[in-house]
Amino acid sequence: MKDKDQIILAIESSCDETAVAIIKNGREILANVVASQIESHKRFGGVVPEIASRHHVEQITIVLEEAMNQAAITYDDIAAIAVTEGPGLVGALLIGVNAAKALAFAHNIPLVPVHHIAGHIYANRLVKEMTFPLLALVVSGGHTELVYMKGHGSYEVIGETRDDAAGEAYDKVARQLNLPYPGGPHIDRLAHEGNPTIDLPRAWLEKDSFDFSFSGLKSAVINILHNASQRGEEIRPEDLAASFQASVIEVVVTKTKYAAEKYNVKQVLLAGGVAANKGLRAALEKEFEKTDIDLVIPPLYLCTDNAAMIAAAGSIEFEKGKRAGLDLNGIPGLELQ
Repeated sequence: MKDKDQIILAIESSCDETAVAIIKNGREILANVVASQIESHKRFGGVVPEIASRHHVEQITIVLEEAMNQAAITYDDIAAIAVTEGPGLVGALLIGVNAAKALAFAHNIPLVPVHHIAGHIYANRLVKEMTFPLLALVVSGGHTELVYMKGHGSYEVIGETRDDAAGEAYDKVARQLNLPYPGGPHIDRLAHEGNPTIDLPRAWLEKDSFDFSFSGLKSAVINILHNASQRGEEIRPEDLAASFQASVIEVVVTKTKYAAEKYNVKQVLLAGGVAANKGLRAALEKEFEKTDIDLVIPPLYLCTDNAAMIAAAGSIEFEKGKRAGLDLNGIPGLELQ
């Protein structure tokens, strides 16, 4: 291994994926191992924190060994260990944080804390180099945000959700339609089989606001289903899914385009679990193909939670000199600085 190569090992355990990745020089993936828990949580209709933590304990050593084998390196090659500090489920975060601290202590390797959302944003750097200033659209189960970046590691949240995140609304609507967890992919699939014929609200909020709100839309869907049930009417799930998705996408894409133009950015990045949504990806591509702004959309395996994105963000933090001590803790409500 050349001395100039910067090898980062990263651990991600903020929710229900136990993930370890190893990347070289901030952009080249040597290993990216993810152990998913979806099957365990499916019967509960959502993630159960205690079960998630237990699975992380069972999987972390196995996933770590697999990543080291795939990368074919030793701990002597590693420049730093990056780990998700937050936000996330506190019990889940603590498994990853404590595993990272143990490795850092045992091998005398610097420890670098990483914000989960910064990781989602930096997943894009594994696809294409960032061009500043840029705008990141983060759409996930817990977050819907517009983040303006002037340079590496610089984050200004210019818009965020005031209630339900987009992914959360997708899961709640899916539950009303008796679709399995996670609901987002099922709504996306149904939406492509139906027509957006049902009139649903668009929450634009006050003029010039880049914030989002999806609770009213979710309530409107629930009311339509409830009223139809009382009248003995049947609503095609495909049409309701298409109408719901059309409402979400119109608001998200319009606000993103407006923010990109107002802040005069060179690049727009899509990030987060809902970035895997085919309807959203297609709508963004259609909207930005008419502009000079470079739109970057990560491949599906980098949209959902993984550790390669944490390593990519950790590489930047490491270069900027950010370090954590062995008193590092998981912070469930960590703000993006």
